[in-house]
Amino acid sequence: MRAWGERTPARDILLAIYIAILTASIALLAVVATVGLSVAVEAAAIALFAAQIVYKVLTAVLVQDALRNPVVISNLLIAVVHGVTVVTLAPALLG
Repeated sequence: MRAWGERTPARDILLAIYIAILTASIALLAVVATVGLSVAVEAAAIALFAAQIVYKVLTAVLVQDALRNPVVISNLLIAVVHGVTVVTLAPALLG
């Protein structure tokens, strides 16, 4: 895909980050499915979402011509969805 460019070490590192986030997300979903929601699981989910929000928004800052890049645009849209999730979960933790 042209938006991702040629295979480079940097792209492979990004793939590793995506796989790590996917693995953590699946693990959190498995915990929720097994034992239900708890404060620790909600806190872990918020931390995971927050890390994703930061790096996805940073792509818009760091990538040249960011708003012309479909990967950056999709990252920003996903960051919005994650932001809504964090705002929804946070009151229960602060409660």
